[in-house]
Amino acid sequence: MEIIKFKLGDTVELKKQHPCGDNRFRILRVGSEMRIVCLKCGRDMNIDRIKLEKATKRILTENSEE
Repeated sequence: MEIIKFKLGDTVELKKQHPCGDNRFRILRVGSEMRIVCLKCGRDMNIDRIKLEKATKRILTENSEE
């Protein structure tokens, strides 16, 4: 399995929808536990990196601060 390179500010599309109906989230914190926020309702949550990697369909926008 390939390790996905997440960066702060990336917008990711997940395979399953959030209860509000959107499946796009912005990454607020990276590490072994990630913090993401729903772009539709603003709900933020912590999720393990492995779970997020499995749930990610694609990275929509990449933050280019490097």
